[in-house]
Amino acid sequence: MKVFIGGLPLEVSEAELNAVFGDFGPVKSLRIVKDRETKESRGFGFVEMVNDAEAKEAIRCMNGQSYYGKRITVNVAEDKGPGFNNGGGSNRGFSRN
Repeated sequence: MKVFIGGLPLEVSEAELNAVFGDFGPVKSLRIVKDRETKESRGFGFVEMVNDAEAKEAIRCMNGQSYYGKRITVNVAEDKGPGFNNGGGSNRGFSRN
């Protein structure tokens, strides 16, 4: 199951997040989303866990908790499907008329 983590403090590393989620069960993959230009965290990421029950337990225990003084959001990641372009914006505000 793929899990979304929002509100991540910028100082959190992938290794640290892997250890935190690893307490709930095996982590299949993990990625903190970073800005393309600055390479700094954008404050959110995704964790894919091997076992759905363990992923749901991680969500239940971690959602709304304080992490480095910031309240984080942890929930099931939405599948945007094919053609998803990270929230639109690929047209840079120009219309296609």
